[in-house]
Amino acid sequence: MKTKQHRIAMVCDFFYPRLGGVENHIWSLSQHLLRQGHKVIVITHAYGNRKGVRYMSDNLKVYYCPFVSMVDADSCPTFTASLPLLRWILIREGIQIIHSHQATSTMANEAIVYASRLGIASVYTDHSLFAFDDLASVVLNRVLQTTLSQVDAAICVSHTCRDNLILRARLDPSCVRVIPNAVDPSKFTPDPSQRSSNRYVIPLPTKFD
Repeated sequence: MKTKQHRIAMVCDFFYPRLGGVENHIWSLSQHLLRQGHKVIVITHAYGNRKGVRYMSDNLKVYYCPFVSMVDADSCPTFTASLPLLRWILIREGIQIIHSHQATSTMANEAIVYASRLGIASVYTDHSLFAFDDLASVVLNRVLQTTLSQVDAAICVSHTCRDNLILRARLDPSCVRVIPNAVDPSKFTPDPSQRSSNRYVIPLPTKFD
């Protein structure tokens, strides 16, 4: 049976050329979705001279939007100023699903709100654990309670992450799924030909006291 094809926009402040787990997750997920026949684009903010539209492997289209970034490569909150550009991109690409990533991404949170207003389905993936008792976490948790109240589904990378997100954002547990980060075992298979001949062998005791 042929799988239904979707048009998906990955939205996050954190993407290549910045290196990290979230960036690699978005790129790898996009590559696999493209191979399954889905249309996938990435929307992020500009990094230095990397602005406009760029293409990566398997024709992955990336929009580097001209938004000003602040600490830790996160774009400044615009509330509604980013709506015209993101709306233009979403309509131009015929996007059906917005997939936002990471709680600290301003673009990810704003995109979820825009999706609810534009009638586009939204999915959010949480990658990290956050506390409940420090000022930064309290503010972030209140933001998530507002934005994720409009999300259609949420994904966490572990069961601990799921419990943490449900408590922080006060989500209905039925809409939160766990999809662990994938591991390619072929990349961790030892190569016997690379084994050193000068291995140190721990001698076994010959006498027990």
